Amino acid sequence: MTMGTHDEDKVLLSAIDDPEDLRRLPLERLPAVAQEMRDYLVESVSQSGGHLAAGLGAVELTLALHYALDTPRDRLVWDVGHQCYAHKVLTGRRSQLPRIRQAGGPAGFPVRDESPYDAFGVGHSSTSISAALGMALAERAGGEHRRCAAIIGDGGLSAGEALEALNHAGDVKADLLVVLNDNEMSISENVGALSNYLTRLLSEPLAGQLRRGARDMLRYLPPIHELARRTEGHVKGLLAPATLFEELGFHYFGPVDGHNVEGLVRVLRNLRDQPGPRLLHVVTRKGKGYAPAEEDPISYHGVSCFDPARGLTKGTPAKLNYTDVFSRWICRAACTDERVVAITPAMREGSGLVEYARRFPERFFDVGIAEQHAVTLAAGLACEGARPVVAIYSTFLQRGYDQVIHDVALQRLPVLFAVDRAGIVGADGATHQGTYDLSYLRCIPDLTVMAPADEAECWRMLATGLVLEGASAVRYPRGTGPGEALPDDMEPLPVGQAEVRREGGSGVALLAFGALLPVAEAVGEELDATVVNMRFVKPLDEALLRRLAGECRHLVTLEENVIAGGAGSGVAEYLSSIGVHTPITHLGLPDAPVHHGARNDILAEHGLDRDGVRRTVQGLLQQS
Repeated sequence: MTMGTHDEDKVLLSAIDDPEDLRRLPLERLPAVAQEMRDYLVESVSQSGGHLAAGLGAVELTLALHYALDTPRDRLVWDVGHQCYAHKVLTGRRSQLPRIRQAGGPAGFPVRDESPYDAFGVGHSSTSISAALGMALAERAGGEHRRCAAIIGDGGLSAGEALEALNHAGDVKADLLVVLNDNEMSISENVGALSNYLTRLLSEPLAGQLRRGARDMLRYLPPIHELARRTEGHVKGLLAPATLFEELGFHYFGPVDGHNVEGLVRVLRNLRDQPGPRLLHVVTRKGKGYAPAEEDPISYHGVSCFDPARGLTKGTPAKLNYTDVFSRWICRAACTDERVVAITPAMREGSGLVEYARRFPERFFDVGIAEQHAVTLAAGLACEGARPVVAIYSTFLQRGYDQVIHDVALQRLPVLFAVDRAGIVGADGATHQGTYDLSYLRCIPDLTVMAPADEAECWRMLATGLVLEGASAVRYPRGTGPGEALPDDMEPLPVGQAEVRREGGSGVALLAFGALLPVAEAVGEELDATVVNMRFVKPLDEALLRRLAGECRHLVTLEENVIAGGAGSGVAEYLSSIGVHTPITHLGLPDAPVHHGARNDILAEHGLDRDGVRRTVQGLLQQS
C-alpha cells in the first residue's frame, strides 16, 4: 500500500470534517476515501499505538453507514468499539487521532461525552443490540423518525446479552437494523457452536448438493456468482445463513461484500427505511489493506508504536510481566496436578493461556465472550473434583458477578480466579480500568482475596488459591513488576498473614495492598514510616492490625482500587468493630470514572505516586 506522511496527502479525507462533508461526495469517490482512510489509520496508529486490525476491516462499512444514514440524528451503536477509529476520523476528530488513548486526546472507544456521533459509550462486547433496541423503542414511543443501527461482530454474538436482545427485538418488532460484521474473529479466533453454525449446516450432503446446484445456476449471472465465490469462505455458502435470524423474527439480508463500499451504500439505502427488525450480514477481513495485519490479525488487534514499513517486531522483554508469570505458573500447576483446568472467556492471548492451550488442550476451555458461562462452567467442574482456574480481566469478571456469588461462593466451591488487568490499565480508559474488583470481591462470603506486590508473590498466591477448599481470587496488574525471580516450587502462603517490610519510628504505618508496595517502601524509607505488605485483602491480618493500631498514631492504607468499599475500608471496618479508633487515611482512587492516559500519570493525578504519598505522610507528621 502507498503510505502518505501528511494530512494534505489525503486529498479527499482532509476535506471531511463531519459526515455531511462525506455525503456531498459522489458515490463513486468513496473507494478513494476508503483507501485514504486506511492509509491514515495505519500511519496514525503506528505512531500512537492502539487498536488497528478491527478498524482496518471496518473502513468501508463505516463510510457506508455514515453516507447512507443521517448521522448523528440517526443512531449508530458500535459493539465493543475498538473498530471505531474510522468513525472518529469522519466525525471531527481526525486531527486528534494521533493522540488517541492519551491524556487529553480522544478515547479509544466511543464515549457519549466526547461527540454527539458517539450515540452509546462502549468498551465491552455484546451491548450494541440491547442499546440500539432501547433507542428504537424510545423513538417509537416518542414519534420521532430516527433510524437506529447496531454494528456487532460475529464474535460478539457468542455473548448471551446479544442473543437476548435479538430475541426481544424480534418479539416487539422494533424498527431496528442490526449489521453483523462477519470477519470470523473477535480478538482470538472465534469459538463455539454459534460461530460454527453455518459450517455445520452446509456440511450436510443435501446442503452440499443444493449449494452445487445454486452455484451452477449462478454461473449464468456473473455478478452474483462472483459475490458468492468471494464470500463463500466466510459465510459457508448461500443456502442457510438466514435460518437462525429469521426464526428470531428478523428479516435477513446478505451476505454482502463488506469491502465494496458502493454496494454497501446501495444496500443500506434499500434497508434503512424498511419497518421491523432487519439484519444485514456483511463479510469483511480483519486487518484489510495492510498485509501484516491481514496475515496476523491477533497480533495487530492492539499494537504499540511500530514502523509500518517493517511491521511489528518482537524483542526480548527485560523482565516478565504478570501475565507471563501466570502463564508459567498454570503450566507448572497442570504438570503437577491433573485436576487443573483453565477457562477463559475469549482471551487466550491476553490472559497468557497460549502455551497452556497447546500443551493441555483437553484441559483448556475458551468459552467465547461469555463470562457468566465461564464462571458457572468452573463451578460445575469444581463440583466433580476438578480444580478450575478462570483467567479473566478485572473488568470482564464484573460481567459474571452474580455467578461468582450464586454459583461459586455460596456453594463454597474451589474455583480460582486469576484476575488480570487489575488496577490502572491506562490507555483503554474507564471501561477497562480494573479499579473495582477489591470492592466487589471483598464483600462476598468465604472468598479469599489476594493482591501480590511482586512476581514471586503472585506465583505463591496462585499456588495458595489452588489448594484452598473454597473460592479465591488473585488480582494482579497489567505490565511488569519489580523483577523478582520466580520460585522453583509451588509452596503456598500462610492465609491471612501480612508481611512487615520495615519497622519505622515516625508513628505512621503504611499498609500497602498489591502493586503500590514499592511506593510505600520508598516513602517509608524517606520518612521513617513502618511499611507493611498486606498481601491479603480478605482475610486481613487482624493480629497485626491490632498491634499497629496500638503502636502508631496514624495508619495509611494504599490500594490501586476505588476507596469506596476497598481494602482500606476493610481495615477501618475491622478496627471499628473492636472499638479501636486510630486515625486512618485511605489512599486510592476516587468515586468517579478513571479515564484514559498513561498509568504513571493517572497515579500521580490521584496522589498515588511517590510524591503524592510523601505529601500525604508529611502532612500527617506535621499534624502530630
